[in-house]
Amino acid sequence: MLGLCQYETNKLVRIQSVRLGSLKWSLNAAILLVICVLMLWNRKYQQFDLVVSSVTMKVKGVTQAHLPGVGDVVWDVADYSGPQQDKNSFFVVTNVIVTKNQKQEKCPEVPNKDKLCRTDQDCRKGAWNEQSHGIQTGSCVKFDVLRKTCEVSAWCPVETRKHPPRPAVLAAAENFTVLIKNNIRFPAFNFFRRNILPDMNSTYLRTCHRGSDSLCPIFRLGDVVREAGENFSDMAVEGGVMGVLISWDCDLDLLTHRCLPRYSFRRLDEKENNRTLYPGLNFRSDGAPGQRYAKYNVVNGAEERTLYKAFGIRFDVMVFGQAGKFSFIQLIIYIGSTLSYYAVTTVLIDWLIGTRCYSAEVGPNYWQRKVEAVQDGLQCVLCVSYVDESDVRLVKASHKKSLQLLKPISLLPRQQDTGHLTAALSWLQPTVDRDTEPKAGPGPEAGRVTGSGPGPEVGPGPEASSGPEAGREAGSGPGPEAGPGPELLPSAPAWCRCGRCSPCVLPQEELCCRRSAGACLTSSAPFEQLVLRRSLLAAVLLYQDPLSSPAGPGQAAALRHCAYRQYVSWRVGLPPKDAHPVVPSCCVRRIRERYPSPDGQYSGFMPVRTVTMKACANEKA
Repeated sequence: MLGLCQYETNKLVRIQSVRLGSLKWSLNAAILLVICVLMLWNRKYQQFDLVVSSVTMKVKGVTQAHLPGVGDVVWDVADYSGPQQDKNSFFVVTNVIVTKNQKQEKCPEVPNKDKLCRTDQDCRKGAWNEQSHGIQTGSCVKFDVLRKTCEVSAWCPVETRKHPPRPAVLAAAENFTVLIKNNIRFPAFNFFRRNILPDMNSTYLRTCHRGSDSLCPIFRLGDVVREAGENFSDMAVEGGVMGVLISWDCDLDLLTHRCLPRYSFRRLDEKENNRTLYPGLNFRSDGAPGQRYAKYNVVNGAEERTLYKAFGIRFDVMVFGQAGKFSFIQLIIYIGSTLSYYAVTTVLIDWLIGTRCYSAEVGPNYWQRKVEAVQDGLQCVLCVSYVDESDVRLVKASHKKSLQLLKPISLLPRQQDTGHLTAALSWLQPTVDRDTEPKAGPGPEAGRVTGSGPGPEVGPGPEASSGPEAGREAGSGPGPEAGPGPELLPSAPAWCRCGRCSPCVLPQEELCCRRSAGACLTSSAPFEQLVLRRSLLAAVLLYQDPLSSPAGPGQAAALRHCAYRQYVSWRVGLPPKDAHPVVPSCCVRRIRERYPSPDGQYSGFMPVRTVTMKACANEKA
């Protein structure tokens, strides 16, 4: 439950820079301007509702056309409107093929490649198909001088012409007009409107013209086709489909109230004959475009009819639209969704710093402060330093293979801990605390400088020599300190290069101080002075904890662990971030021999960051 009562926040890095600050505010201002323009242009602060619409049409016009074989005929609305079309559409006949005086009788079928015959056996009585004009009688009769076809019972004579006349018979339909009445409703706002506006009276409707008034609801058919980019005369021959689009984009706010229709036109069918098999409005099963209707009458007691194969233009009225009204909720949603746009500023400035387009010096420092890398515990990265190499190796720990034999994932230059180096050299100088320290030699007051126990710590006494007296610091055990180090093991492990490493239990502890064969680091005088010297270690512990007891319990363990840290600061320096430095096995053995555990049990080296000793270089510390 305590884990739930926490608050987490992001870490920020602030760069004091006039250029970056100016760039940030310039980008933020540009983004804010774009957001405001888009909000006002698209009315993102409004709630929208889609239109519900109904449409009625009234076509007017009359013309006189000459029909082949019939003569001059006057066409009015009842003649050229054709059969009833779908809702929100109307049809106007523009061309026609007329077949007069058809009666129910027997006559030859229209010749076709699969309807020609030679004898009666080629005709099957009662047969018909989708392209037939009637039912076959089983007889093969002459159609003309050269061809014979099967006889059919049908309305005779059958229709023979397939292609419409050119120019169109009713080309004058270009001057017909149509009144479109459109009623709309937006249910969410309970708003009603129609395209015949309140200020439009009968006088206005008789005189308005679309060329001078874009809101006029009366349209000339020729103008509709022309505004769609088509030619009425060409389109009238075979017909087509035109779309009349009415768009309502309404703003219902009080200050910006606007709700007016906007008309546009386009052709909906494919007009190119070479792109479609059946051009025109629609098609018959035999491929002839057009649609048919008939007018019936009775002559001498027999029923006759006149068949009209009509071609024309169908006009489909389509209504689109939406209405918007201010909504505080929509405004909040829009503001919240656009806040992410400000991330563009951060991405761009980070890119400029990362690519060193801004400053080559700022980039590395910026990323070190902003990005904190965390290594996976299963992929622990170890830091290894060999005395015979100048670089530091980063190696992934392995539970199966010796650390000495692993290949590095990268080589980095050693980053020297200058504070440690300065402090160590300062403590090793023979003139340190010359005003307070007595001359070198045995005596109880000689060891009171650092609180590390009796015995001389500084001066030209026995600690600086290489003789047998150099190793007689209190509690350090017998034997020389600056001598050759631990003895060579008769059976050193195979991975050992110096011959003084002890066998290890874990593979990640199998590390030698050298990469290639040679003298061991523990045999050097700097190792004795910087890592094993008791007075130096006691001074470091006293610096870290000024009130600690110099001879308290666990003093050997504290000195041992301090020796480990001294080695890391000396040979590794400042380890790379999230990399754990490893002390070689021979060095661990030498430190444990100097500062052994009373029970012989060791917890192993726990990799921690080294503590800088920069303050130790100050003589007043």
